[in-house]
Amino acid sequence: MGVTMDGTKQQRRGNTRQRIQDVALELFAEQGYEKTSLREIAEHLDVTKAALYYHFKTKEEIIVSLFEDLTKPIEDLIEWGRRQPHTLETKQEIVRRYSEALSGAEPLFRFMQENQATVRELRIGDTFKDRMRGLRDILIDPEAQLVDQVRSVSAMFTLHAGMFVMQDLEGDPEKKREAVLEVALDLVKQAHEHARERD
Repeated sequence: MGVTMDGTKQQRRGNTRQRIQDVALELFAEQGYEKTSLREIAEHLDVTKAALYYHFKTKEEIIVSLFEDLTKPIEDLIEWGRRQPHTLETKQEIVRRYSEALSGAEPLFRFMQENQATVRELRIGDTFKDRMRGLRDILIDPEAQLVDQVRSVSAMFTLHAGMFVMQDLEGDPEKKREAVLEVALDLVKQAHEHARERD
């Protein structure tokens, strides 16, 4: 794999596969998924098409691999959450970690939002919905009132909204992320406390 890269890129992402994913996602965002070819991706990376082919045969493979890599933390989080006691601390830790996972996958989610037809074709959306259900089932108390179940689910969507809706609001991105997280944590706390009051 004699691929040369400059030092800064090297530190961030030493491996070619990840560089291909990064550049592909940038190009998809700039000029659209349909209009981007594998050849262009290779040119931008300054590698031969064969070198690119070694890692990915199609654009679809690039997107699916990106999706799997970037949502792996969410899958790990569900696995972790299922093993924890059903406490407020667990739920809030899940919301915190989910916020971090979303933050790491932001470019991908933007792609998913802007290319819904592709996402449907590649069935990425289905996988994502399954993961959402997995998280939902950990956050919700099945015996809780419907309104509190909605609160728990809304905590997740608050984080999603924070990613998309809040972007064009004024303010420091980190502060916005903290504010969004605070609201999400608060929803989980309200739902949890109501459920406990009824016990």
